[in-house]
Amino acid sequence: MRVRLITPAPPRSRTGNRATAARWARILRDLGHQVEVSVDYRSEPADLMVALHAWRSASAVARFRERYPGRPLVVALTGTDAYRFIESDPLPTLRSIALADRLVGLHERIADRVPPEHRAKVRVIYQSALPIPRRAPARRDFRVCVAGHLREEKDPLRPAYAVRKLPVGSRVRVDQYGMAHSPEWAQAATTEMATNPRYRWHGEVSHGRLRRVYARAHLLVLPSRMEGGANVISEAVVAGLPVVASRIPGSIGLLGEDYPGFYPVEDTEALRALLLRCESDPMFYRGLETACAVRRDLFTPERERAGWEAVLGELG
Repeated sequence: MRVRLITPAPPRSRTGNRATAARWARILRDLGHQVEVSVDYRSEPADLMVALHAWRSASAVARFRERYPGRPLVVALTGTDAYRFIESDPLPTLRSIALADRLVGLHERIADRVPPEHRAKVRVIYQSALPIPRRAPARRDFRVCVAGHLREEKDPLRPAYAVRKLPVGSRVRVDQYGMAHSPEWAQAATTEMATNPRYRWHGEVSHGRLRRVYARAHLLVLPSRMEGGANVISEAVVAGLPVVASRIPGSIGLLGEDYPGFYPVEDTEALRALLLRCESDPMFYRGLETACAVRRDLFTPERERAGWEAVLGELG
């Protein structure tokens, strides 16, 4: 089939949406399809559309459905679709959901955010990651990495705030990787570095470098206010890197309801206590490692490929 894959992220972008689109394009090509990736749809010939982001791709979804009323249409729901726009600007999001033949979600709780009459269309396809050989973590410091662009949804500076008042003897250090989405966020991170010796912002880095960071870190922290199923969790779990995350549906849907590494959203004190426990309590840290290992098989390339094969099979 000729597949048109729509993503709001432009070429050469290092955003999660672009990385997801590139990986899905490879999977669909491996399954024997011709795939064109673009940021919009201008009525080009296509047998199938896969649209990443119900709200941002709403116009492309509507144009495809108008041109091809009987051809299959898949809409992938992101975190901002499910936890922001479905409430703040519901019409485009709900229209995309209604027009889709299948809705792809990236975690097991995503169907809770879909209107009941459309939940039967939801299929969960976990984002995969390739294994990363673990190296001996740094001995001098307890390295905490934060991977994600600096913007409001990510609550990006929460880990920095959490390490401001650690005991003098603590070895915890926070390394943050990601592009600032505004000059204000860049200034906030720069100011934090000037006054917080435990925090360093590295800016946007390549995926290869980030994988090397995972190999040497002690912990990944995902402090987001909302997520649609963050691929950084998949990558950390597959790398054997324990995760601490804010307790939001998108992370619960990847790590499980009973995962021991959650803290309440925006709770600096709770995150500080959790980081100290990870550093000082070997049994708790090993428990996080074990809990992540239990979820590892969810995030294999084979499982993600099988998920797409099943969706396309259903659509004929």
